[in-house]
Amino acid sequence: MPKKNECIAMLLAGGQGSRLGVLTNNIAKPAVPYGGKYRIIDFPLSNCVNSGIYTVGILTQYQPLELNDYIGNGHPWDLDRAQGGVHILSPYQQIKGTQWYKGTANAIYQNINFIERYSPEYVAILSGDHIYKMDYSKMLQYHKDKDAACTIAMLEVPWEEASRFGLMFVDEDGAITDFEEKPKNPRSNKASMGVYMFTWEKLRRYLIEDEKREDSSNDFGKDVIPYMHKAGEKMYAFPFSGYWKDVGTIDSLWEANLDLLNPKANIDLSDSSWKIYGRSPVTSPQYVSNDAVLQNSIVAEGCTIEGSIEYSILFSNVNVEKGAVVEYSIVMPGTTIKSGAVVQYAIFAENAVIGRDALIGENPQKTGDIKEWGVTVVGNGVKVGDKARVKAKSMISDDVKEGDAV
Repeated sequence: MPKKNECIAMLLAGGQGSRLGVLTNNIAKPAVPYGGKYRIIDFPLSNCVNSGIYTVGILTQYQPLELNDYIGNGHPWDLDRAQGGVHILSPYQQIKGTQWYKGTANAIYQNINFIERYSPEYVAILSGDHIYKMDYSKMLQYHKDKDAACTIAMLEVPWEEASRFGLMFVDEDGAITDFEEKPKNPRSNKASMGVYMFTWEKLRRYLIEDEKREDSSNDFGKDVIPYMHKAGEKMYAFPFSGYWKDVGTIDSLWEANLDLLNPKANIDLSDSSWKIYGRSPVTSPQYVSNDAVLQNSIVAEGCTIEGSIEYSILFSNVNVEKGAVVEYSIVMPGTTIKSGAVVQYAIFAENAVIGRDALIGENPQKTGDIKEWGVTVVGNGVKVGDKARVKAKSMISDDVKEGDAV
């Protein structure tokens, strides 16, 4: 019988991430590479172990193979434990049949038996697609001090961005008085971060009730939490002031990576007091030739750099040949950029090959119509031929022939 836990975490990692386009054709969004050596899911997993939460259920659904392989037995995060540890929880066949996870709340509902094996008093519900560092133990203590049924992590966002978020209204004591879900004209800038702490006894009851309602979409933000609030449960907002980024779009993923190169961005992955752990590849040291030019960039192990790199993130085993130029770009593992190629403001998925003298992306300052500009994305394993041209804001999943323009 598993040992009783005061608090366990359930990490929602089954999302497709459709707004990331070709980057998630074959992998779930939490498995998307980030920061030169990490995957997005490394952040909530590391937050858990740094916060003293050692029992984590990871709920997968869309394209789970690579994510499952990456997590493995949980060793990089110290979650390979006889008691607790990490558990992959995919939809499974029950007596009444097989059912996909219909929504975030339904995913937890289908795993009530897993949660109850550990007899927790509290359950943290986490998203697997945000970049941030948070001490969940402080949030748990806040939750207990308030004797709350539900506590929601809250971040004050710029007013011009508030309409993108689920918003909360709170009183002087931090109690939540009302909600607004992505309003056109926001009356609050206090955004939900999608990080929840629940008293399990309360959550269990509302999950069961939500499952019985035929009109429910079985979602925490749309159904369970508003229903708890309407029922008069004690709900509080836990204020958070550090770096947090929802990397659900191409632009936000690109920005979150390049934030690592910006000294004004409040994110430091070298902080030894709050380490971010991950499964790093075993590869050779990087090589930088005498002809190479490197400016304000991150270059991972196994890279061979003979060209020019400026304000870019290069993952492991990237090859930049002599005369190639990489600027303001994210280059994922195994990609080759051949001599004479110029790539700007772009994201390259794993194992792409960019031909000689090819032109990928464009500097926004040189764009005639800024509305037509955007980050260029090259999909996994795509080959771009010599002297080919891929314009700004393009997203390609098929090979581009020599000399073609797309």
